[in-house]
Formats: sequence, C-alpha cells, structure tokens
Amino acid sequence: MNITNTLLFTPDHIWIKPINENNYEIGITDYAQNLLGDIVFVELPLLQSKISRNIAFGTVESVKTASDLMGPLNGVIVEINPNIQKSPELINDKPYENWICRISSQDDINNKELFLDASRYNELTR
Repeated sequence: MNITNTLLFTPDHIWIKPINENNYEIGITDYAQNLLGDIVFVELPLLQSKISRNIAFGTVESVKTASDLMGPLNGVIVEINPNIQKSPELINDKPYENWICRISSQDDINNKELFLDASRYNELTR
C-alpha cells in the first residue's frame, strides 16, 4: 500500500495536505480507494458549504458500494476539483495527487490526537 510522508491522515481514511496558511487539499487514501474499487462518482456539497470534523460532507461511490466522506476539519469548501467531477476514476489511479476538494479551516492540524502521520496511519491499516 502506498502512503506518502508529506500528508496527514484521519482514521476515516482521509488525507490532508496543507497548501498555504489555513487552506488544505482533501482526498481519500490509497487504502480507501483500494477497498472501494472502481470509483464512479463523487458527491460533494456546494462551494462555500461548511463542513464539520467527523460529520459526513459527501459520498464516494464505486461499482461495489458507496462510502461517506467524513470531515477531517471544521471549515468551508473553497474549491472542488473539476477533474474529479468529470473523471472520478482518477482517484483510483493516483489517490494522493487527485484531491477531491480544498477547504479553509482554522483548526490546529498539528494535534497528534486527531491526525495521524504516515507511520501511525500505516499501523492503522495493517
């Protein structure tokens, strides 16, 4: 399984990538896309929608099943990846390069109780 050291992770298999102060890219992990299988659709709320940590804010659908996207941070959706909207299967090809949305958040992402580094996430998925 592929896990990158430059990201943070949640136990719900969401990755978080800081892109600048208080803005983050969000996606699903390689582990999650592998469990889902061929992804066919991603459903997200509208831009500027608020999301809350540990509350579902969208859905990823595959040929096998659908899975909720759990909010990794409290914040606001500021961008939705148009490539994922058109071709959700890109997540299967490169899950850590194909972000789903960008959010703005004031949450402390350095909280080691809430977020996992690559090593701790790897332990979780064994």
